[in-house]
Amino acid sequence: MPSSWDETVVVDIDGTGTDKNGVYYPDRGVTRALVEYRSTGDLDGTRTAAYLFAYRDGKAGHARINGYERFEGSIGGHEGTCVFVHTGGVEDGLVSGHVEVAEGLGTGGLEDLSGSADLVLENPTDDGYELTLAYDL
Repeated sequence: MPSSWDETVVVDIDGTGTDKNGVYYPDRGVTRALVEYRSTGDLDGTRTAAYLFAYRDGKAGHARINGYERFEGSIGGHEGTCVFVHTGGVEDGLVSGHVEVAEGLGTGGLEDLSGSADLVLENPTDDGYELTLAYDL
């Protein structure tokens, strides 16, 4: 899971929401989260992401998610940087999404990287999660 998470409100449509762990989440509105991760395994490095959450129905935890993430490290032993595009959502504690390599934004050994992954997290914890990226170099 993230080593840091900073989420702030961009738009609060109704002026109502919930405070959780010192963070305000609007019932309906948009928030921006800046997140840092550390990955180990075949993807070994640091990840810095910017997500937009569109909370849509006043029910806590229901949101559409879009974002971009910069990865720096190695994938399959190839060193460099790349950018991932995230699309997905949160529904009743279940996080699901699609991650795709933004082609043309890689450097070093990841310059020609392409690939994608689907992700489903039930009740995510601080212990992390497994991401299986199908990729070509």
